[in-house]
Amino acid sequence: MAKHGKKYLAAAAKVNLEKMYSPQDAMALAKETSLTKFDSTVEIHMHMALDPRQAEQQIRDVVVLPHGLGKTVRVLVFAAGEGAGAAREAGADFVTDDDESLKKVESGWTDFDVAIATPDMMGKVGKLGRVLGPRGLMPNPKAGTVVAAQDLPRVIREAKAGRIEFRLDKTANIHIVIGKASFEAQKLYENFATLMEAINKARPAAAKGNYIKRITVTTTMGPGIKIDPQLAQSMEVSG
Repeated sequence: MAKHGKKYLAAAAKVNLEKMYSPQDAMALAKETSLTKFDSTVEIHMHMALDPRQAEQQIRDVVVLPHGLGKTVRVLVFAAGEGAGAAREAGADFVTDDDESLKKVESGWTDFDVAIATPDMMGKVGKLGRVLGPRGLMPNPKAGTVVAAQDLPRVIREAKAGRIEFRLDKTANIHIVIGKASFEAQKLYENFATLMEAINKARPAAAKGNYIKRITVTTTMGPGIKIDPQLAQSMEVSG
């Protein structure tokens, strides 16, 4: 069994393991219990009352967080011709439009956070699945990362502003980042509220009873803080 250091134990002592906190209190406590010297990531982990083996109970969607993720998002776009030009003008960090740049990715280069592609490039991009797939970087129409050339500027802007994908994994969990520990608690709350609105809208028709079983917020290497699922699902996005 792993042993925790003094800093972790001191932070964990501030968390009541038997209590389910309100979203507001949980965000404030997550900031208070962040213990790294660097700016920790704030993560939400949800255990859903869904069966991931059933296609009609799958969840996969995207959401644009109002306060972003607190980091610079590097965007790579697979596009050719006018699409490549549009991607460069829209601020894409990298544009892959020839065999040489495709080979660079195929050899294992993945120094980017989001990959977007136009439909005409997917025949070539599909061959990069071995590299992109395990890292969650494979462009996908369901995630809104395979788009027509005219939509590239909007999708690139959204990606850099805090557009993030959420999906149900094989263990019926959803894991998603909502910001940094340096964010004001209110901004974390508003990012979380926006996420919850998207989660509620994505509820499958086949979902019965309690939609969300458990919600936990944590910072990098910090203790988990339980959030009341009922309160979380009734959150309202301000403004």
